[in-house]
Amino acid sequence: MEEEVKRWTAKRKAALVTEIIQGKTTVAEASRAFDMPPSEIEEWVDEAKRGMENALRTKPLDVREQYERQIKELQEAYGEAMLELRARKKLASLLGEEEK
Repeated sequence: MEEEVKRWTAKRKAALVTEIIQGKTTVAEASRAFDMPPSEIEEWVDEAKRGMENALRTKPLDVREQYERQIKELQEAYGEAMLELRARKKLASLLGEEEK
């Protein structure tokens, strides 16, 4: 497995992730062998798991749909956080005025 990889193509990533899933190697071993941070390899494994789940759906989502869904969820979370922040600021200003 200790070969020099100049470019990590999807095919090479898939081969490494497959070896990890099959227990032929570990993230730590691959990290040392390819001089890469373990977090990057773990990210590939996570992406592969998400892709596998999607591939096994009755009606798989295309990549665009997946990203659009992620963006929508993030936008909703951001909106909720902004509303909470505004509410806290408003409360803080009201409480601050009452103390005067």
